[in-house]
Amino acid sequence: MKISDYRRHVGSIIDGQAVAPMPGGYDIEVVNPATEEVAGLLHEADAAEVGAAIVAARRAFDEGPWPRMSADARKAILYAVRDKILAHSDELAFLEIMNTGLPIASIRWQITRAAANFEMFADVAGLAAGQTFTQNASYLTYVTREPKGVAALIAPWNAPLALASMRVATCIAFGNTCVLKPSEFTPHSLFRFVELIHEAGMPAGVVNLVNGRGHVTGAALTESALIDMVGFTGGTETGRAIMAAAGRNLKPCLLELGGKSASIVFESADFEQALDGTLAGIFANNGQQCLAGSRILVQRSIADRFIEAFVARAKSIRIGDPYDERMEMGPLAYRGHMERVLGYARIAEAEGSRVLAGGRRAAGHDKGFYVEPTVVLAQDNGARVCREEIFGPFASIIVFDTIDDAIRIANDSEFGLVSYAWTSDLATTMRCSREIRAGTVWVNTPMMRELRAPFGGYKASGIGRDGAESSLAFFTELKTTSIPVAPIAIPRLGAN
Repeated sequence: MKISDYRRHVGSIIDGQAVAPMPGGYDIEVVNPATEEVAGLLHEADAAEVGAAIVAARRAFDEGPWPRMSADARKAILYAVRDKILAHSDELAFLEIMNTGLPIASIRWQITRAAANFEMFADVAGLAAGQTFTQNASYLTYVTREPKGVAALIAPWNAPLALASMRVATCIAFGNTCVLKPSEFTPHSLFRFVELIHEAGMPAGVVNLVNGRGHVTGAALTESALIDMVGFTGGTETGRAIMAAAGRNLKPCLLELGGKSASIVFESADFEQALDGTLAGIFANNGQQCLAGSRILVQRSIADRFIEAFVARAKSIRIGDPYDERMEMGPLAYRGHMERVLGYARIAEAEGSRVLAGGRRAAGHDKGFYVEPTVVLAQDNGARVCREEIFGPFASIIVFDTIDDAIRIANDSEFGLVSYAWTSDLATTMRCSREIRAGTVWVNTPMMRELRAPFGGYKASGIGRDGAESSLAFFTELKTTSIPVAPIAIPRLGAN
């Protein structure tokens, strides 16, 4: 497969059809981060084009078949989407790597996850049930769930297929319609993804796609009064702006935002398991993940040994062509982000932290946004590299003494997305579970997602949760209906 085999000029898909770019419209170059070559042009949807996509989604919800289908009929189409994703996994992987620079092993897992999202939420919607109340002898009262309406869904650039598919699947499974906006850095795989959704039999207008920058296309989408809800995955500052815009129209938001998660290595940990897990927790996905264990807290009694082993392994990570099966890390997503990540190595040194590994562009690459895995030993949790989300292959190590210290440091953050605990002690495990202020605590494992369970963050890491019951609650409205089952006395106002 070659880049030339694919649509180089990507734009919107509205009402099931690709929209031809308007003459004189604004185009954005999409750059392959591994080669720095232009992989294509993105046509930016302006307010009028976004409005057309919203109208299509609105019409599909108000008049179309999707919200009125039986759950089983929708489930069959969602299963067909799953099958399309899996059947086109090589094609989607090629496009995803071309845009993101993620190594192919990561991409394969993410495509499998994208397919699983549609299967899971087809099943969740198929099993959703209401309630019936019969305690009042004169009435039968029952509660039903109905789709909420039209959603604005905004996906990030770090794992486009996995995270956009989560937003789309959880939304449309319950009968809603949507307009999806990918990141302007990673449009190609999601354009093909939306095409495949329609090839699987999705009715026109249920899933629409617009492309462009946040302050143009994204703003037009989230500020529309015709939108009923907003789902966003991305940075915390952008999340604040989106929630403010949606709030002006009283639209609810589901926000999965940033993180600065603690990965705590206790002296009771299985040393090799903790070493493997913490390395994967920060350097997988090129370090570009909101749930990365970017603050590594190591108990003092094992700190010297652990840090030495961690640094040696970090220096040995294979960096190179993301299409090469042997590579463990590829380039960062775009030049500006690479420069930002490298800037934190200079910040660390200026603040008195020690750069133990990395902090430079990777040697041997004339082109591409490759960065060496970076490890910094911080003086304390007050360092900027311990406070701010860097979102790259950048580990900040902090040494602690007691479990009280570890929990205090873990909680000393504006974020609270996830946390990791490496220990063989049950009491330590239970204290971490109870006392760490994070939406998910993983014990003796790198990141995993149980799609049935709620996922989301405390504090500045987000609002709301993804998951079976959580997504059902967000993407549906509850309706109560009461019917008299026995004669009732009604006051006869105005009667003689």
